[in-house]
Amino acid sequence: MDRITAAQVFVRIVEQGSMVGAAQSLDMSRSMVTRYLSEMEAWANAQLLHRSTRKLSLTAAGEKVFENCLSLLDLAQEVSIPSQQDRVAEPEGSIRISCSQFAATVLLPKVIDPFLDQFPKVHIDVHISNQVTDLVEDRIDLAIRITNDLDPNIIARSLGRCRSVLCATDEYLKRFGYPVYPDDLAKHNCLIYSNFGKSLWHFSKQNQEFVTSVSGNFSANESMLLLQATLKGRGISLQPESAVEQLISNKKLVHVLPNYEPASLGIYAIYRSRKHQSVAIRKLLDSLISHFDRIDQGNK
Repeated sequence: MDRITAAQVFVRIVEQGSMVGAAQSLDMSRSMVTRYLSEMEAWANAQLLHRSTRKLSLTAAGEKVFENCLSLLDLAQEVSIPSQQDRVAEPEGSIRISCSQFAATVLLPKVIDPFLDQFPKVHIDVHISNQVTDLVEDRIDLAIRITNDLDPNIIARSLGRCRSVLCATDEYLKRFGYPVYPDDLAKHNCLIYSNFGKSLWHFSKQNQEFVTSVSGNFSANESMLLLQATLKGRGISLQPESAVEQLISNKKLVHVLPNYEPASLGIYAIYRSRKHQSVAIRKLLDSLISHFDRIDQGNK
């Protein structure tokens, strides 16, 4: 059997999470999909998928074969005839995205809304999660992560920086005092984002670095939840600038320690392969890159 077609079938099974889904997306009978999978397992001399009534998942051998299949399809794409390379395909199909609630509600709508208007044949499925995700296991096409601790082994594209602002309500500050120096935060109830920084907050002023140990009675792994607690006057929190700039302008929040700049975080798009991507995913990545480039230029 054709190994390139077998590789295409195997990749599609993994992406769709089922034999039926792969058959439908390839316009192929399920029996033919099963034959290609059996042939792949015979070539590998190993079981490639764990099969259950709920879903399919890759075995250890399957993960290696999946990466090899992606590489094979990349090579096959590179030797396509010129008429196929030059043909402009209209983006279509599904894109499954994993991101935090903040990214889903504040960052992505400014990209996704015009993207779907321009490419109506694309379907975007957003999954809210702050956890490190296995793109293959969870069938995620694109993950948006905000972090300074990126795994060097994953494939990622830097999109920009997420600047933070220290803030609290005026009522809280009148009751407990206005911090003048970063060390003053030790006396305050600090609402902590549990996925990074933990009890240490980093600031800079005039090229001088400050590290402050903070504590509080409330923490969460979602910045939007911490924002709600901050608005209720429960304490001081570090928030993404884009999430609170309007609240500060409307005086619902006060910018705390405005002369000290909190450390920023990287914004990354994480995906399975640099080359083996659908037209829709490539176009969405281009839209994300352009959007954050405009933001970066506006901040200069």
